[in-house]
Amino acid sequence: MVNRKLSFTIITVIVGLMIAVQFQTVQQPDIRDTRDTWELRSDLKREQEIQSQIIQEIRKYENTIQEYTKEQKTSKEAALRDTLEELKKDAGLTEVSGPGIRMTVKPLFGEDILGEVQENISAELLRRFVNELNSYDSEEISIAGQRIVNNTVIREINGRTKVNNAWIPNANFEIVVITDDPTKMYNRLQVSRAMDEFAIENLLLEVSTPINHVTVPAYDEAIRVKYMEPVKAEKEGN
Repeated sequence: MVNRKLSFTIITVIVGLMIAVQFQTVQQPDIRDTRDTWELRSDLKREQEIQSQIIQEIRKYENTIQEYTKEQKTSKEAALRDTLEELKKDAGLTEVSGPGIRMTVKPLFGEDILGEVQENISAELLRRFVNELNSYDSEEISIAGQRIVNNTVIREINGRTKVNNAWIPNANFEIVVITDDPTKMYNRLQVSRAMDEFAIENLLLEVSTPINHVTVPAYDEAIRVKYMEPVKAEKEGN
């Protein structure tokens, strides 16, 4: 931005000097003109060439200014697009990949041991586990393909658990976590009480070793914004 302002200033100074030289050149001399016809024609031709050159220079610099203006506008549009994409990413509206850990939740004991069992995971257990993962510096989390974002609701309805607006399967499902340091998260999970808490609900939590590349899907529901409204543009001079 500083280079553009400096270039614009230099262009303005050059154009001003050229106009000043031309103005000084075409002024009528105070002394009597003693040149003959050929000299006058030669001088006139030279003055016309100078004038033509100045006009060409002015047009060139006008085009340069227009290019700067156009480039500046394009840069603003690109900046807005980049900002929008960044906001979408922060809101969880884009698919994200990175290093992390993949976990599988499955029944700990089958019906052949306990008889009829309830395989559904409770909403309370899921909420506590998500909070625990966040305390371990998780960046992104998905549960059974559902992206966890700021307005995600984990609730239990008629004995079944919902994440966002999707039912969590009664059978096996995965929890995927993206984190900058998957090894650190893996070590913390090994000494966490989470596995015992899952076992109390007859669920086995299997934690993978650190993975270089895992993917969490985008949040696929509409985000409702409350208590916000557009800011009215202030009048100039305020």
